[in-house]
Order: sequence, then structure tokens, then C-alpha cells
Amino acid sequence: MKKRIDHSIGKAIHDWDMILENEAILVGVSGGKDSLVLLDRLFAFQKKAPVRFDILPVHIDAGFEGSFTEELGQFVADTYYAPLQIEYKEYGVLAHSDKNRENPCFLCSRLRRKRLFEIAREKGCKKIALGHNKDDIIETLFINICYAGRIGTMKPRQSFFNGVLDIIRPMSYVEKKEITALAQVLNLPVFKNTCPSADKTKRSEIRQLLETLYAHNKHIKGNIFRAMGNVALDYLLDTKK
Repeated sequence: MKKRIDHSIGKAIHDWDMILENEAILVGVSGGKDSLVLLDRLFAFQKKAPVRFDILPVHIDAGFEGSFTEELGQFVADTYYAPLQIEYKEYGVLAHSDKNRENPCFLCSRLRRKRLFEIAREKGCKKIALGHNKDDIIETLFINICYAGRIGTMKPRQSFFNGVLDIIRPMSYVEKKEITALAQVLNLPVFKNTCPSADKTKRSEIRQLLETLYAHNKHIKGNIFRAMGNVALDYLLDTKK
């Protein structure tokens, strides 16, 4: 299990030139199993990688009651001998308040990402590593199609601000079920998501739809993922014509 996931992570890093010599990588640590597995494997990769790089784990507390932030910080320090930089914000509370007329998840995510960009610049990190996986990339494609009327998704590596910062997703080739299994093998802690919108999102709806499709044919997930890199532009609608 661990060897297979490490191979997939290594392949994604190689395919997309995610990590270069002497880079500092900011790792967004939400406390979920995806980000914890990513952090664990990056620290393991750091010890044997052909390039030298630094890791800066960062957690943004969204301001909800029942926060696990202190426990998360202690776990990272005890396990990896690295400090977790913690930012206490009210992004989640604001996103769920009457002042917000947008989707709460959209606003909270946007504010957290904006702050990660700022921290990366402050700390001299050119890369921000996030724990998105293969399932997340497929789900985002369908969310955009169904709710935004456009075809697009998250890329394993995306540049922002004319290449000043990159978001990298080393687990882009790893399935969520593999991450869940490895989290159990590694005995990673389970932190309760205190967001009131947890499991009530458009992503949850799309995930249920896709799970129904996958149940009918084991090849569908792989076909969808490959299709995103095999686009027949001549057979898509061109509104300009």
C-alpha cells in the first residue's frame, strides 16, 4: 500500500516538475486524512529524494467552536519534529454569517487560499502543496460542468501571478480509498470536521453520483481521468462560430 502510493506520488512529482532543488514547500494541513497523508509522505520523500527541499506545514483555523488546532500542532511537532505554523482566522464564521451572500465553502476556501499565498510569499516558498487526490480532480470537473457551465478542473500543478507561485498536488494520481487505507496503516489521528457545511456540499452530491457510476463499471474512473488529458477540441462546441 505505502509503496504503491509513494510510487504514484513520485510519478506525479516527476511528470509535473513539482519540486526542484533547494525549494521551500508550504504544505497546507487542514487536519483531514488527505493533508496528513500528504505531509507524512512528503517528509518521507524528503529523506530519500534526489533533490533537497524544505517543508513548511501551515494550518489555518477557520474559527469554528470545538477546534482541534492545538492537538494537530502537537501531533505534527511530536511526529515530524517540525513546528506547525498556525493562523487563527474567522473565515469560516464569516462565510456562514448573514453578511455572506456567496456559497460559504467558496468564500471560506478563497480566503484561506489567499492567506496561504501571503504566507508563502512571506516565507519565501514558491510552491504550495495541497492534499487533493484523483477523486477530487474528477469531482471538480463534474462540479464545473453541472454548476458552472464550463469544462475545467484542478491541475496537478498550477501557476499563479505569472509564475511567482505554484500550487502542486502530489497526490493527483492517488485514489481517495488508498489514502483512507494508508491513514489507518499509519495510525494517523482523526480530527472531527467542525464546519457546519461538512458533507452538505455540491462536492458531496457529485461524489454520490460518481460512486453510482463507478459501481457499474470499474474502468469508468480511470477513463474519466485519462479523458481530461485527451480532449478532442474539434468535437466541442465553439460559441464564437
